Amino acid sequence: MSSQLSEKDSVARMDAWYHVAKNNDKTGIENMLAQDVVFHSPVVHTPQRGKKITAIYLAAAFNVFSNQSFQYVREVNDGYDTVLEFEVEIDGVHINGIDMIRWNAAGQIAEFKVMVRPLQGVNMLHKKMQEMLAQAKSS
Repeated sequence: MSSQLSEKDSVARMDAWYHVAKNNDKTGIENMLAQDVVFHSPVVHTPQRGKKITAIYLAAAFNVFSNQSFQYVREVNDGYDTVLEFEVEIDGVHINGIDMIRWNAAGQIAEFKVMVRPLQGVNMLHKKMQEMLAQAKSS
């Protein structure tokens, strides 16, 4: 796979991602994911494989992070790789993290990795994600 991606393709992918993230667009999430996508969570030891489980994790994360303080503060694109730094405050805890996205040649997300700091934020995220995932599995 070539490491080069046209500026137009890169802008279109990122516009689509920002729309999905801002609007917690579950259908949009699913449409952006490759069938064999791999998701790396900061709170789950093993990679999650597949479109269905990744869509569930991302939708839960959007629900946890959806508040007025969430914002992407930096974007770095290099071909098929994108790194997005974000900040959010939840229950008085300032959380800083990154979303690392690898795109495939079809413009779909092939790999998604989330890293979060500080430890207090990771612990809070773990608790809130467990609650959201339990709700998703019961519905």
